[in-house]
Amino acid sequence: MSPGFNWTNVAVRAASALVLGGGALISVWVFPLGPPIWRAPFLVLIAVGGVLLSLEWSAMATPRASASATLVTGMSVLAVILSAFGGYYGAAWAFVLLGAALAAAAAGRAGDLARDGAYGVLYIAPACLVLVWLIESPQGRGWTLMLFACTWAADILAYVAGNLLGGPRLWPRFSPNKTWAGFFGGLAGATAAAVAMAALFMRLSLAGAALIGFLGGLATMGGDLWESMLKRRFGVKDSGDLIPGHGGLMDRVDGMMFAVMVFAVARLVVRFGWAH
Repeated sequence: MSPGFNWTNVAVRAASALVLGGGALISVWVFPLGPPIWRAPFLVLIAVGGVLLSLEWSAMATPRASASATLVTGMSVLAVILSAFGGYYGAAWAFVLLGAALAAAAAGRAGDLARDGAYGVLYIAPACLVLVWLIESPQGRGWTLMLFACTWAADILAYVAGNLLGGPRLWPRFSPNKTWAGFFGGLAGATAAAVAMAALFMRLSLAGAALIGFLGGLATMGGDLWESMLKRRFGVKDSGDLIPGHGGLMDRVDGMMFAVMVFAVARLVVRFGWAH
């Protein structure tokens, strides 16, 4: 056992994850049931999450324009989410582009880099849009549960394997605490979780689920490394301090923001029969 393994931090992380994860699972589980009001918890979850991510991004990346950039980014993300929930996906993508342009202008006027303002919308809004599309698609609840299970298992197994086994560092320049042991542990966890979810909730071959889980695990850890690189660039340790033991919300969902794109492609492949 690694002498650096912090069991107190594990307990704090686990408690935070149980609260947040429990709420997310309930909102997904009730989404397709009963009258349209049952869609409201998931809508609220995504909307609140999108606004909080906008706040964290603006404070981290465009500090001079924090107020105006947060307003523009948050309103743009909300417009994207509401359009997607209404089924207006073309309008949602248009709001992504318009919001990026407005956020760039707000950042530039305040003396921040315009590209950092634009990237906040491009980073957050498409992930929210695609997540709405995924749960609205056929077998959407199963796909969304598999996405959550895959990304959570990748995070948990990477953290545990990395701390217990230690070993060579994965990318010390940007994320000195991540190890190759954690990387392979995360891949194994994501693959196993996807297979389990497919067996329980979906009409999907287990081999296909394993491939999706493996690719989703790669995307999860790629998203985590990407955010580590962004935080290093902006000189911050965490994106915020909202979640005890985890940092900001972006620190918790950075991998999922990449993995949801993999799951969307996989959903299209299965839906149109391209995998046969």
